[in-house]
Amino acid sequence: MLKSARKQVKDDEGRMPLAEHLRELRNRLLKSVLAIVVMVVVAAFYQREIFRFLMQPILSSVGCVDGAITMRNGKPCASMTTNGLLSPFTIALKVSLMAGVLVATPVWLYQLWAFVAPGLHRTEKRYSLAFVAAGVPLFAGGAYLAYAILPQTAEIMLSFTPDDAQNLLPLDDYLDLITRMVIVFGLAFELPLLLILLNITGALTGARMLRWWRGMLVGLTAFAAIATPGGEPISMLLLAGPLAVLYFIAVGFSLLNDKRRRRNDPDAELDDDEASALDLSPEAVGEVEAVSASRALPEQAGAESPGPARKQLNGYDDVT
Repeated sequence: MLKSARKQVKDDEGRMPLAEHLRELRNRLLKSVLAIVVMVVVAAFYQREIFRFLMQPILSSVGCVDGAITMRNGKPCASMTTNGLLSPFTIALKVSLMAGVLVATPVWLYQLWAFVAPGLHRTEKRYSLAFVAAGVPLFAGGAYLAYAILPQTAEIMLSFTPDDAQNLLPLDDYLDLITRMVIVFGLAFELPLLLILLNITGALTGARMLRWWRGMLVGLTAFAAIATPGGEPISMLLLAGPLAVLYFIAVGFSLLNDKRRRRNDPDAELDDDEASALDLSPEAVGEVEAVSASRALPEQAGAESPGPARKQLNGYDDVT
């Protein structure tokens, strides 16, 4: 009973031996992997519906019908193909794995949080929960944007097809492309959270971020040109525009946070080698007498206190 109570106190304070940390990490990983495996098995039964959902944007925009090499509007089209006997099985497995990891995200994110949370302070827990609450919809927004601009990107890429040539798109390459776009776009939308985190920790001020706005706009445009497969202006603007808006939102939040920090800390504007202003206001007489009494010499304090007299030398007793 005493051992379990001691263990409970230790866990509440977040202190435990290295072996306990490793054991807890193993349990958290096992739970996360088990949740992913269960979701992958469930997604395997619906892999055709999931694959149809992933294929819908490109088939509706550039999909060929009845073996034609051009669509009704005269633009080139593409036919989706598989290569090899095992290719359909590996594609179905890849789709199920992607869907399983995505659906199990709340479980393994909670396991990660439960492993890290005991070592955080109350303020750090509040900040981390706020960042997770904001990061999930931002990533989802970036992923949806990648899914939405894929048809237009496919039309532009296939517009370079030579005359009387047929486009055959391997399904493996298409799945890799859409996965890469979803991850890149989702992570790009996490930019404001990174800037706000640097501002909260004091590594970056809002005024400095505001001075960087021209370079940031150029950098975001260059990133959009690299991230979009086609590199055409419309897709670039569809990615660079929201990123620029999110950047200025982060700048505004950082400016307000810096203003609050200066209001709560009067010495926030001082440099590291600059002294703060001295408090020259007069103190009350009673407070001065109390300070003087606390700073009394040893012989003065010893004379007032009862007890055997101590041998004194130059105003100090043998103890001091």
